[in-house]
Amino acid sequence: MRKLLLAVAAAALVLAPVVAQAQTPIVIKFSHVVANDTPKGKGALKFKELAEKYTDGKVKVEVYPNSTLYKDKEEIEALQLGSVHMLAPSTAKFAPLGIKEFEALDLPWLFKDDQTYATAIKGTIGKWLFQKLEAKGITGLAYWDNGFHMVSSNRPLIKPTDFQGLKVRISGSKVADQYFRLVGTIPQIMAFSEVYQALQTGVVDGCENTASNYLTQKFYEVQKDITVSYHAHLQYAVIVNSKFWSGLPPDIRTQLDKAMTEATDYTNSIARQENEDALAEIKKTGKTNLHVLTDADRKAWQEAMQPTYKWAKGRVGQEVLDLIAKELDVKMN
Repeated sequence: MRKLLLAVAAAALVLAPVVAQAQTPIVIKFSHVVANDTPKGKGALKFKELAEKYTDGKVKVEVYPNSTLYKDKEEIEALQLGSVHMLAPSTAKFAPLGIKEFEALDLPWLFKDDQTYATAIKGTIGKWLFQKLEAKGITGLAYWDNGFHMVSSNRPLIKPTDFQGLKVRISGSKVADQYFRLVGTIPQIMAFSEVYQALQTGVVDGCENTASNYLTQKFYEVQKDITVSYHAHLQYAVIVNSKFWSGLPPDIRTQLDKAMTEATDYTNSIARQENEDALAEIKKTGKTNLHVLTDADRKAWQEAMQPTYKWAKGRVGQEVLDLIAKELDVKMN
């Protein structure tokens, strides 16, 4: 009887992992710093929906928006340690890893419109940049669009001289730091989750962001003036811990790739409309004044910020600038 019980127990131990595997889904923790009702937020939820659908529930995606799991200064390290599996940081966030080349995408007035950006990022430059992440244990899966930046303050920002002396929050890009310094501001690096309070209390005077983020984070409530400048582009890189990703069963990974491709198409297709709708909603509130640059004003901004291109060579390197120049048919100096 004792031998029989031991045999049953041994069999149970052998079968336990199989049963557990069959019953317990693979959990993917997806952390980001913006609201659910932004292009990135909606993209993360779309990926969750499709990933769980295409894997028949073998994968469960847990989405943590609004810095509820990690702030943007902490999340990449958490990804490398395996504490979180998937992120979608702005591309400016890779410089602290030693991959400064991503900051070339932050150059002012680089992309003339949404289509120019989309074509470039799907081409050689997007793939080349993702290859740079591999040595850091990170795999790049997709680029998600969030449109063009606007700037805000408690005074109108129309001429380059209007920026003089302002403390402006930036996400961390040294390229953004440079073009804001060229117009006389004092750039301040700050976590996204801290921006509203900093604007409200005057720790910073203004910031740059997309219309959808101005609306969902309620920045417009604490800024009297927003300039619809569209001076630089904001894009995110959807990334995953390489060890975790390569350790997934091949059939699961195939389905997740499919889910990511479709979620990316969805996110990028809604980004422009989301920002247009957000801009209209901000205008409707009447809480802030919206300013649109004239052609002459825009030219003045471009001329004031143009030295950033020459400066960027020492920051991001000639190779990435040459790739972008060829891809977009633009001059870098």
